[in-house]
Amino acid sequence: MKRFLGAFGAAAAVVSLFVAAPADAGTVAAGGTAASVKSTVAPHRFSMRDQYAREIVRYGQSDRGVYRIAHVRELQYRLRWAGRLRVGVSGYFGDATRIAVRRYQRGEGLHVTGVANHVTWAHLLRDTLRHRHALPAVCRRDGWHACYDRSMHQVVLLHNNRYVNTWLVRGGMSQHKTRLGTNAVYYRDIDHKSATYDGSPMPYSQFFDGGEALHGSGFMIDPFSGHSHGCVNMFIEDARQLWNITVSKRLVVTVYGAWS
Repeated sequence: MKRFLGAFGAAAAVVSLFVAAPADAGTVAAGGTAASVKSTVAPHRFSMRDQYAREIVRYGQSDRGVYRIAHVRELQYRLRWAGRLRVGVSGYFGDATRIAVRRYQRGEGLHVTGVANHVTWAHLLRDTLRHRHALPAVCRRDGWHACYDRSMHQVVLLHNNRYVNTWLVRGGMSQHKTRLGTNAVYYRDIDHKSATYDGSPMPYSQFFDGGEALHGSGFMIDPFSGHSHGCVNMFIEDARQLWNITVSKRLVVTVYGAWS
């Protein structure tokens, strides 16, 4: 089944339409402003459980590969930004990370367990949104907006000027910087393969500007290490979460901030 989504359409309607997929990062997609959404995912109804959500993370877990991300690095980065973690980011949840989680929970008036549960994540993600003051005005308009700050390696999702979630990401390298600007998602593909880069997997792709897309990365372990060829790389679980929330919505993507 295909879902048709015009770049400036107000809603998606189910149709049987086949169009060419966009070219990969760094090139302009063929075909105008409308394309199909290839998806077998049922429309997702947004709920409070989607807001600032991550899985439970506890002692002994680690980020062991792109398909085995436990969000330990993200937890450690955010605990550092919150002033609770006093060692470096390792991707392993050991004694120092457990102590930092307890410090954070105590400071927030939460039940002190040393386990990063859903309530802890909700507080931590909200508290560590970075550079809120730099968010472009377009991101605060009505509708669904995914706003990528190149300097902070951060995407925030807003709905009607209300923060819904935030993810750590990485963008294009210096030769292929993710382009600045505001564009609506015009093509979606749940299991896209790159035609330019040897069939590299790009799961949960949401294309918004030529060949540039928000998608899960088969290579990213640390969002602050390495770059893409122009797309916005997300942990695969995070790309799936964004997909589930927005697949049936008109999503506007804004890229802003200095490159880093």
